[in-house]
Amino acid sequence: MATPFNQPRFGYGTTTIDRAVVDQALRSYMLRVYNYMGSGLALSAIVALVVSQSPALMSTLFTGGMSFVVMLAPLGILLVMSFGANKMSAAAVQGLYWAFTATMGLSISTIFMVYTGTSILRIFFITAAMFGAMSLWGYTTKRDLTGMGTFLFMGVIGLVIASVVNIFLGSTVLQFAISAITVLVFTGLTAFDTQRIKSEFYEGDASDIQTKQAVFGATSLYLNFLNIFMALLSLFGQKNE
Repeated sequence: MATPFNQPRFGYGTTTIDRAVVDQALRSYMLRVYNYMGSGLALSAIVALVVSQSPALMSTLFTGGMSFVVMLAPLGILLVMSFGANKMSAAAVQGLYWAFTATMGLSISTIFMVYTGTSILRIFFITAAMFGAMSLWGYTTKRDLTGMGTFLFMGVIGLVIASVVNIFLGSTVLQFAISAITVLVFTGLTAFDTQRIKSEFYEGDASDIQTKQAVFGATSLYLNFLNIFMALLSLFGQKNE
């Protein structure tokens, strides 16, 4: 049965005591989601930094056909997670999440070769501030963001198409526009996904189901953060001389 928007499916009465218990459970659940997301970002950053320090490894990973494997591996893992989650254990889904964030670290390791460390760190903190503000708004607002989510999803499709087209055009103006729109779209998705994750919480779900939900929620937020970061880096990052 569908539940009212933005209302947790309590599974029991809505007395003041019950509501307080559920609110506490919801806060714990959201903290779990953010912990997964933050840990995934940390793993990606560590892998990217370590790999970038080895010229030989960078040459191996980003030369010839191997570069396509590195770039497509995260997408492959994400597809396995998405289509196989119902048949997998919670531990397997967690393992795929860590594999996904680690391979994402491999794929973005080139940023340390292109941009200065100071620039990367500055953009990271700017991204964190933007992400935190929008996620907090998505968590606290009473406004239904469902309609915005549909619009933003269409924006993502448009960005993918424009990015593919620009591979052949090589237009710096179009790339600038893509990066700017990416920041706007994924900033909005941060609020939408936070509200969606909150509204999907069900205090009565089994532990393994909640774990899977938390991992997928973290994956959505992770991707939002990373897309904002990479777009801002493209716009404002200071390149190495």
